Amino acid sequence: MRPPNEEDSMNEHAPFVLAIDQSTQGTKAVLFDRLGNAVVKAARAHRQIVNDRGWVSHDPEEIVTNVIAVARDVCTQAGVLEGEVACVGLSNQRETCLAWDRETRQALGNAIVWHDGRAQGLCARLASGKAGQVERIRELSGLELSPYFSASKMAWLLENLPPVRDAAERGTLVLGTMDSWVAFKLCQGHPVRTEPSNACRTQLLDLRKVAWSQELCDFFGLPIEALPEVCHSDSVFGLTTLGGLFDEPIPLCGVLGDSQAALAAQNCLEPGEMKATYGTGSSVVMQTRERLVRSSNGLVTSIAWDFSGKVSYILEGNINYSGAVVTWLIDDLRLIHDPGEAEDVARRANSADRAVFVPAFTGLGAPWWDGEATGLLTGVTRTTGREEIVRAVLDSIPLQDASLVRAMRADSGFPAPELRADGGPSRNAYLMQLQADLADARVVVSSLTELSAGGAAYVAGSSAGVYRGNAIYDAIERTVYEPSMGEAEREERMGRWKAALAQAMHHPA
Repeated sequence: MRPPNEEDSMNEHAPFVLAIDQSTQGTKAVLFDRLGNAVVKAARAHRQIVNDRGWVSHDPEEIVTNVIAVARDVCTQAGVLEGEVACVGLSNQRETCLAWDRETRQALGNAIVWHDGRAQGLCARLASGKAGQVERIRELSGLELSPYFSASKMAWLLENLPPVRDAAERGTLVLGTMDSWVAFKLCQGHPVRTEPSNACRTQLLDLRKVAWSQELCDFFGLPIEALPEVCHSDSVFGLTTLGGLFDEPIPLCGVLGDSQAALAAQNCLEPGEMKATYGTGSSVVMQTRERLVRSSNGLVTSIAWDFSGKVSYILEGNINYSGAVVTWLIDDLRLIHDPGEAEDVARRANSADRAVFVPAFTGLGAPWWDGEATGLLTGVTRTTGREEIVRAVLDSIPLQDASLVRAMRADSGFPAPELRADGGPSRNAYLMQLQADLADARVVVSSLTELSAGGAAYVAGSSAGVYRGNAIYDAIERTVYEPSMGEAEREERMGRWKAALAQAMHHPA
């Protein structure tokens, strides 16, 4: 991304930036004006395809259809005229991946969703191989060997789907994340491209070289030639009419993984600045800039972005189940009727109750990395009722994220006194106050819920000359929660959480 220059001219003839956020539950479009304000939003859900083994998939063609639909929805609602949209930015669910054929331009099966654990056995098999190999993977990629990341999912596709193997033999196979798929389907010439914030989450990218690693591809048995070209995050990935929405094509010129996009929108640009995004899962990220920090506490090292050749690194921890636990309370347990009810119910809980919930529905991610862990509700007594269970389930969100904040401080040495928060659950005042208390950090909640879309708009708008500086961040209002819990109570709460985790990670023979 070019730094602002006083002699640069703003793109005043096309004052809008269209941001697409292709997320786990659905696809959103947000239209931002030249001042960074969100003008119109639209969203469409897509199917969560879950089989009897608990495998979670998405239909890639349905997602492309929805991208076009939400883009049309916001432009129609805003009455946008031809030529008024300068560019498109894209943020996306990162580790979700799929295979397609570059010649037929068709997906070769459904996409495997990021929290799907079907490759657990494959990872276990790989881990039992050559001594020191797992450590070498961590050294090159910055990531723990886990079915969470895309490489093992891609290997599973290659091993289990004949059309994928056939395409590999023909040399027409593409293995990519959702950003590459959307750009391929919607841009002229069908480019096969990605960028570092997505590429680094595949577990196939050499972090220092910011290039695909032949060694990592060989470990997972994947053909390196099937991977997309790695471009700068603020590159022009292609030109698109978004399925005929525009007569003249406009550039897709800003792409980031959803968590890094939120980091950009939150203006976390300096070392030690930190944000948490609460969605289906949650992601806590600390900016370390050019310093590549190796974690000793279960975190992963990733790339924030590459702006015109300048790479920034991050420490990151991801939680599989964050806002999804509220959905579980509604759809499966039927203890509440809607997300807004959760806060009131939790506040009515008996303060003396000690129930703790660990949401290890598909194992535990960072910083524990236990794919075999199972969820549990523990500490149940006669004081535990509906309100107490709801509170315990809600409390699992800030307890998990507080664990990540502690690990980041230990790894980086930064005090990190502030945590910038966004996402649907950040609207819950009970949760955000508890997050401030457990993390012992000021929590600053953005008024803009769609921070991932905002980050994509910031990158694309800066690349296209619509924005100088971070107009998205400047337009956001914020709510601040200061920590008020005493150290003794904080440590007692975290101690009970650690004890519950030990139970969840106990695997009797």
